[in-house]
Amino acid sequence: MFNSTVLEVAIGMISCYCAVSLIVSSINEGVSSMLQLRGKYLLQGIQKLLNDPDFNHLAQAVYNNAQFHPAGDEAVNAKDLNSLPSYASPRQFATALTDTLTTLQTLPGDMGSAIQNIPNPQLRQALSSMYERAGNDLSQFEAEVAYWFDQSMQRLAGAYKRTIQVWTVVFGLVLAMVFNIDTFHLFKVLWLHPTLAANISADQFANAQVAMDQLSVTSLPIGWEKPPFSWGADGPHWNYGLSDFLLMALGWGVTALTTLFGAPFWFDLLQKATHLRGAGNKPASTPNTAS
Repeated sequence: MFNSTVLEVAIGMISCYCAVSLIVSSINEGVSSMLQLRGKYLLQGIQKLLNDPDFNHLAQAVYNNAQFHPAGDEAVNAKDLNSLPSYASPRQFATALTDTLTTLQTLPGDMGSAIQNIPNPQLRQALSSMYERAGNDLSQFEAEVAYWFDQSMQRLAGAYKRTIQVWTVVFGLVLAMVFNIDTFHLFKVLWLHPTLAANISADQFANAQVAMDQLSVTSLPIGWEKPPFSWGADGPHWNYGLSDFLLMALGWGVTALTTLFGAPFWFDLLQKATHLRGAGNKPASTPNTAS
């Protein structure tokens, strides 16, 4: 019933996008971990939150607090932070900041004086307002600080996501160029030869290695039919015309943009499409002969 050419072509396109997105996600995660990108964004966010761009006051003290960064050594500047925490809960931050503020107290237990001893006027006013709303109660003050941190981290998560999206498109474009994953050529070949996509299923894309294996000329209509350029006596020669190259470049761009949806989106869509393809006619209901 549903074994149509349109559905087969759609499954082939979706499977390719799923594989590319999965590979790009793996590359993104590897690069992000290697560069400690999450930890650097968290550090920058806390420095802005505490108005400590030089990392020589409250931000430094918070990162040197064992409750916030138990695996870290005593850091004099941001470069001393060899191991950056990728995540911190609002409660961790609130507890560490409260412990840090106790060192600024004029009298033991006088959090109000500790806040007034903060040199930055903007931060002093913000924390003073929180302490007043908490009714000078330390536990309520920590809850206010935790909420303040959580809201700030949500904005930081948006900035981190935008950075990752840029990297996703860049890595997707590089992958599309290397393997010549041209969306328009892919659609054309699958439309003319729909049997190429007939054996594709969602179970084939469980991990990045399998997805990489799928990206081959023998399984999907991608790759270079001939080398992009050849080397002659007078130098390199491009083997494709300008119009062909521009069309391929546009196809690479479309492929790269599909990675923004993410591998889970394409995997779920692939599962639905393959289930739809495997659906048959609804069996006729058996009449009730009981008297």
